[in-house]
Amino acid sequence: MAKQYPVTHTDAEWRKLLTPEQYAIMREHGTEYPGSCALNFEKRAGTFLCAGCDQPLFVSHKKFESGTGWPSFNDPEPGAVEGEEDTSHGMVRTEVHCSRCGSHLGHVFPDGPPPTGLRYCINGVAMNFIPEEK
Repeated sequence: MAKQYPVTHTDAEWRKLLTPEQYAIMREHGTEYPGSCALNFEKRAGTFLCAGCDQPLFVSHKKFESGTGWPSFNDPEPGAVEGEEDTSHGMVRTEVHCSRCGSHLGHVFPDGPPPTGLRYCINGVAMNFIPEEK
């Protein structure tokens, strides 16, 4: 039986809520082209939210430049993401999805900077950014 998430929608509802690119990535486990999303270059203080349910996922001070072409973070907000083994494309890696709506966000790798040593490589179109108020 599939896991039930606090935020659920029918396939038709997801298609209405998300852009075609977001749907392909978040609901069909796709990926955006590296360097194609403006959030990769976002440097302001603020919070990155799930584009599917607005759950806070990452804060800007945990974002770093990985050189991969995708927004990278070394630590998510507590309880915001979940992981599961992904054996697609002939490799073994850990998929990261939103713990609130189950949307695919990206993958996590063990080659990040201290203190966690992790690199959460996240599709920018799977997130929205809210700048910190001054």
